[in-house]
Amino acid sequence: MKYVALLRGINVGGNNKVKMSDLKIIFEKEGLRNVRTYINSGNVLFETEENIEKITEELERKILKNLNVSSSIVTVSSDELKNITDNAPKTWKETNDLRKYVAFIKKPNKPEDVIKEMETKEGVDSIDKGPGVIYMSTTLEGITKSRLSRHIGKPTYKLITIRNFNTVEKLLKLCGTI
Repeated sequence: MKYVALLRGINVGGNNKVKMSDLKIIFEKEGLRNVRTYINSGNVLFETEENIEKITEELERKILKNLNVSSSIVTVSSDELKNITDNAPKTWKETNDLRKYVAFIKKPNKPEDVIKEMETKEGVDSIDKGPGVIYMSTTLEGITKSRLSRHIGKPTYKLITIRNFNTVEKLLKLCGTI
């Protein structure tokens, strides 16, 4: 089965610096096949038939031990990723004046757990619950008025890792090549 591991907080704002080549080595040493990274923000594609929850926990431990970086990982299968892209809000496909992000939720947490703490600005921000994710968007015109960034100080912020929707679509395409 094909998977994408989404590492939280890697190479953001000069913090938790990790070379993608180092990440790739850790994944390969775990016996994962066809390991490939995409951009510098902690996206790792791979294949395995093993228990993904156990592998994810072991990868978190190995990254901490070998790279001295504590990063939670949300792992999604290529099928889950397709479901996430297919269920994106219809408005995302109809308009180009939005910044579109997907917040992947670390299991066993659920989107509604996170949404309870999120603030939006009416007419600017939009959040929608998806399959294990939250779809977040902000109008380009109102980007300076957005309240989505206020979530950073909330406890549930540590339960998510966020990707631009273009990155999510690209990761899905890359899944077809491994």
